[in-house]
Amino acid sequence: MIFLVGCSVAPDGVAVHDPYEKMNRKTHAFNKALDRNIVRPVARAYDVVVPDPIEDGVTNFSDNLSLPGKILNNILQGDFKGAGQNTVRFLFNTTYGLGGLLDPSTHWGVEEVDTDFGETLETWGVQEGAYVELPLLGPSTERDAAGFLVDIFLDPASYVLNRPQARVRRTARVGEQLQTRHVLGNQIDEILYESADSYAQARLIYLQNRRFELDKGAGDGYIDPYIDPYEEF
Repeated sequence: MIFLVGCSVAPDGVAVHDPYEKMNRKTHAFNKALDRNIVRPVARAYDVVVPDPIEDGVTNFSDNLSLPGKILNNILQGDFKGAGQNTVRFLFNTTYGLGGLLDPSTHWGVEEVDTDFGETLETWGVQEGAYVELPLLGPSTERDAAGFLVDIFLDPASYVLNRPQARVRRTARVGEQLQTRHVLGNQIDEILYESADSYAQARLIYLQNRRFELDKGAGDGYIDPYIDPYEEF
């Protein structure tokens, strides 16, 4: 919360508030080099070496263990319908899905209600703050960066699992991210390696998508991805 008190407030009419651009671009260059030299080749190797059913099982397991934290955020947002839906999904997948390795809930029409503490803060009226790019994690905002840190400490599963189980969970999370990097490989490569300015493009796409998510598709946070990123607002 101390971090949030210092959040930068965007001037009226500014669609992209990026007072830390110089530092952000250095972080972006680091993340881009990391992706080129490590993440992308490892993700491709992971897809080749690991059979698809095992990849899916690892991702399902990781997603299932993230549900208790999402349920807590649902409750903090007053979204009791979403909390109930995620609870049913967690119980079904943990029992009938062999500990979360399978995803019977989706086949039964019980979809995940995705959320995080960044959305909880938005529900409580906390402003977006400035755009930031985080090492390893990529595009974010001051509000979402604070939310990410809180999610780590508020996740009930982290207090229930013992050390060996927690290690398995972290490994599954890495596997999930590698699968996501491979599945979205073409889109990510277009942004990072085919854009004239990959930093500005990634910033616009992240902000547009995040605002769209938080608006529940209402479109109030829309940013035209083809606007001049250097335009004076």
